[in-house]
Amino acid sequence: QVQLVESGGGLVQAGGSLRLSCAASGRTFSVYAMGWFRQAPGKEREFVGEILWSGTGTYYADSVKGRFTISRENAKNTVLLQMNSLIPEDTAVYYCAGRLRGHSAYDYWGQGTQVTVSS
Repeated sequence: QVQLVESGGGLVQAGGSLRLSCAASGRTFSVYAMGWFRQAPGKEREFVGEILWSGTGTYYADSVKGRFTISRENAKNTVLLQMNSLIPEDTAVYYCAGRLRGHSAYDYWGQGTQVTVSS
């Protein structure tokens, strides 16, 4: 099992920045990739981006490309989501998730952290 705990959410004005953290523990050696998702009220969960656990590749949704950056702090088994130039449409609960090698779906999920962007 892998446990994931997000932190760093909060309230920010449009144009501002926030950094979310996802701390992973447990059988992290089995993780192939870590992703970030978000879900706004009344909407379906949306893929934000992903980083390979090795740190060698990142992928982003078009809606956040150029504004959000995913990175990994290897020594701390932590994945970061740096969010810049935030807009009200970025308001959502943000979740980190982990998937195993060979799996297309995500296997482990954090509890989520609220991000609210005011206009």
